[in-house]
Amino acid sequence: MKRISAATAGLALLTLSACGGGDPLETDDNGEDASPAGENGALVVGSQQYYSNTIIAEIYAQVLEQEGYEIQREYEIGQREVYIPELEAGAIDVFPEYTGNLLDYFDPDNESGEADAVHADLGEALPEGLQALDYAEATDQDSYVVTEEFAQEHDLSTVADLAEVDEDLSIAANAEFETRPYGIEGLAETYGVELDLVPVEDSGGPLTLGALLDGEVEVANIYSADPAIEDNDLIILEDTESLVLPQNVVPIVSESVDDAARDAINEVQAVLDQQELLDINSHSQSTQDSPADVAQWWLEDQGMLD
Repeated sequence: MKRISAATAGLALLTLSACGGGDPLETDDNGEDASPAGENGALVVGSQQYYSNTIIAEIYAQVLEQEGYEIQREYEIGQREVYIPELEAGAIDVFPEYTGNLLDYFDPDNESGEADAVHADLGEALPEGLQALDYAEATDQDSYVVTEEFAQEHDLSTVADLAEVDEDLSIAANAEFETRPYGIEGLAETYGVELDLVPVEDSGGPLTLGALLDGEVEVANIYSADPAIEDNDLIILEDTESLVLPQNVVPIVSESVDDAARDAINEVQAVLDQQELLDINSHSQSTQDSPADVAQWWLEDQGMLD
């Protein structure tokens, strides 16, 4: 398995550190989780270590504050292996997720397909005390991306076409891609595509993009709502076997979130379509504003803030 250089890895850490502040999952002297479940009755809103996800979390947070709720922010937590136990323990009350990937996490053998079925099955798979609210039209799919030049050279249009490329291939993705159902093993079993994983820990961000554009890898796992795909004339290979389930944006909430708060979040979900998510991501990448500023910009544009 190839790895990015130490210098690049260091840059990845700096990039992620710049996205959010502090370690939300602090431990006490005995090494136990010391994260509060919400001080003075505040609702805890969390996010992944992913700029776009943090913006969505901040949108929820600002809408809830608009409704009079006290909010405690615990952002940039990391991947599911880190934050899911916090959700299950009740240390986080609101978390933006993605339907298909979360269903795969809890039920990797599911046979769901369409968005409604995925959402329904997710509701059944979630641990007691957690609920999935309405899913948005907007999706942010894991996708298998190549450069236009590489696609033309090897006549690629689908993921299956990669199996016909007569050279060793590698993919830039988070380390978790190794064990995801749609990752290394899934690609081999479903499509007969053999890829070496090059770990790049920025969730399809600029370092992953750079590895693809610089020729360090032939394929990259970049989320479908990333404007960098269109900006760089990249090609998303068609996933003809639906290895990646629909990944609609969905809030996961705890029992501490009352009906009024759920209704406020669902109002966001009702207007968060694919174009709105693309607009949010384009604005955030062009301005590099904080998640709070991007969330405020979008909510004001939607007339959802006073």
